Order: sequence, then C-alpha cells, then structure tokens
Amino acid sequence: MAMTAGTTTTFPMSNHTRERVTVAKLTLENFYSNLILQHEERETRQKKLEVAMEEEGLADEEKKLRRSQHARKETEFLRLKRTRLGLDDFESLKVIGRGAFGEVRLVQKKDTGHIYAMKILRKADMLEKEQVAHIRAERDILVEADGAWVVKMFYSFQDKRNLYLIMEFLPGGDMMTLLMKKDTLTEEETQFYISETVLAIDAIHQLGFIHRDIKPDNLLLDAKGHVKLSDFGLCTGLKKAHRTEFYRNLTHNPPSDFSFQNMNSKRKAETWKKNRRQLAYSTVGTPDYIAPEVFMQTGYNKLCDWWSLGVIMYEMLIGYPPFCSETPQETYRKVMNWKETLVFPPEVPISEKAKDLILRFCIDSENRIGNSGVEEIKGHPFFEGVDWGHIRKMKSSRKFTMAA
Repeated sequence: MAMTAGTTTTFPMSNHTRERVTVAKLTLENFYSNLILQHEERETRQKKLEVAMEEEGLADEEKKLRRSQHARKETEFLRLKRTRLGLDDFESLKVIGRGAFGEVRLVQKKDTGHIYAMKILRKADMLEKEQVAHIRAERDILVEADGAWVVKMFYSFQDKRNLYLIMEFLPGGDMMTLLMKKDTLTEEETQFYISETVLAIDAIHQLGFIHRDIKPDNLLLDAKGHVKLSDFGLCTGLKKAHRTEFYRNLTHNPPSDFSFQNMNSKRKAETWKKNRRQLAYSTVGTPDYIAPEVFMQTGYNKLCDWWSLGVIMYEMLIGYPPFCSETPQETYRKVMNWKETLVFPPEVPISEKAKDLILRFCIDSENRIGNSGVEEIKGHPFFEGVDWGHIRKMKSSRKFTMAA
C-alpha cells in the first residue's frame, strides 16, 4: 500500500509473493494435519494394545509392563521421524558385506559411540524409482515390529548417489554363511532355526505384512545364535528374480543342467555352495526360494512366506535347495513344475516328520500348512518338544552359532 494525501493506493500482489503465501499456507496446513494424524494413529495403536491385552487376559502387572514397552516404542518412533542425520555423523570401521545394490559397513555413531550396520544402496543400481519412497515407508514398519524377531532400523537418510539405512548390528552373521560352512544341519539344529523363523514370520504377518523374500541371506543371527529377519521390502521389487519375464524367454529351451541333474548329492551341494555367494550378489538373483504363485499374475498372500521356509528347511537338511540348477532360468522352470521336480535324494536320509513338513510347506497355496493360522504349523509332529513360549531364552542355541 502507498499513502498519499487522503488517499490509499493498493498495489497488486506479485506472482512470486502469491506463490510464497500459498506454500506457507500449505506447509502450515500439512504440519497441523500431520500432527492430528499422528495423534489419531497413536490413539488407535494404544486402543489395539488394550484390546489385545484384554483378550489375552493379562494380569495388571503384565499390562503395566506391556504399556511401558509400548510407550518406549512410540518414543522411538517419534525420535526417528524427527532425526535428521547424514554420513558425517558416522565413522566407517570396516566393510562387513556386499550385495547386488551396494555394501554393508560396520559404523560407529560419533556422538554416542554406538555401533551399527550401515546398509548403503546405490540409487543408480536400483531398478524401481519408487523404491526410495518404499524404503522410507519401510522404516515405520520396522519400528512397529517386534524387536525380538526383526532387525531394527534406527535411522535412514540419502544423498544424490545412495540410500543409507542404519541397522542393528548382529555379530552372528547370516544363515547363508552358516549353511555354506556346514555340509548339512542336524534335525535338532534345523528344528531350532525353523521354529524361530516360524515365530519371526508370524510376527510380521500379525502386522499385516508379507515379507516375500524369505531366504537364508535374510535370516540373521544375534550374538546368542537367535534368528532375526531382515530386508523387509528392500529386495522385493528390486531384484529381477521376482519378475517372470526374465525367465520366460528361456523356459522352453531344453534343460541346460543335464550334467548337474546327474550329480550325486555331495557334488550337487559342492556346486551349489561354489556358486551361492555369486547368486547373492547378482542383480538377477535366484528364484530358488520364491513361491510359484509370486511369479504368476493371479496374486498371492502371506502363505508365500511359508513356501520359502520349506525350501530353506530342505536346504538345511539336504545341503542344497530342491530346485537348484546351473542357471536361474532352469531353477525357475523347476519351481513352476514343482510337482515333478520336488524330490528327496535317497542317499541323504531324513526323518518322515521332516519330509512331511517340507511337503506341507512346498505345495499349492490352497493346501499349504498355515492356511488356518500359525498354530497349525506349531502343531506339526516335526516341532514336538519345542517350547514356543521360551525358545528365545534357550542358551543351547549358542552351540549352533557359527559367527561370520
């Protein structure tokens, strides 16, 4: 406004100013809208907790403990939303793993001295642009998940080249490394690891989440040898292994692994282990652990994770997964024709209970064990003697651990 003798002149608002006003208005609206939404979400989670505790019939002392644990999770959740960190906040100690899209480093947070595993994912190598947003949303799921069964993610940030995920460091290595070091696992060891993985998978299913990429690489072991799941959604959609078209063009060719099929179990296991780490680093990946319905356009549900567990159980006891071949294309063909290709080598004896459970996992989804809930799996004879409520407190698990 300009003032003259007795008159008022109004100047029109510039487009730049109008845009700044609009941005400010939207920013304020979004800020308060998000505050209200976060409050409503907290209220909903609190109500769900109270309902769950009533259904379980917990004593007052147990309820008090559960509420306290829930409050700590909520505090952690809010802290993660507020945190703004960068690469300069961490000191790199050493590289502890490499994968198709980057590497994992052991790092120390400079201000606290805390040790973490930093997963570095190169954006240029990631096949789906929307994965950046997906990983950001993933953080919320990992904060909500039960810390006993899920590798915790503490921070995430990015720069122009990479995404950085600051994860809990687990010194026990991964199941892939353990299986490569041992010829096979005993049925006792297999029962322990499969039992814990059943509980871990069920924990994420209860959150309404499907992993879709259960494989030995994603089963990590803590200092006492207990299982934790990792890589929620970080591989799904990224690796070509989940895309049927990468295999279809070669599925009608004659099988390329005739010599592989004629090897005995010991030679197959040796060949598999020789190629295994290379497959883990490949951007194409391997379809060895993926349920057939995931490849099909007809849809799938959480039962696909139980198929993957059956494949892992087979590998633990036999020394290699049931559909392994010399090429990913041939593996894909075998997975899709599982009724003919899922066979047990007679020279590697395993119990009928173990064989039956594998066949109950690796079957069409309509007949797969777990359809009526996790209790159906827990009740299988293979798990006889498992103390499901206290398995994570078992000290004997340490004897199975082979830290990487």
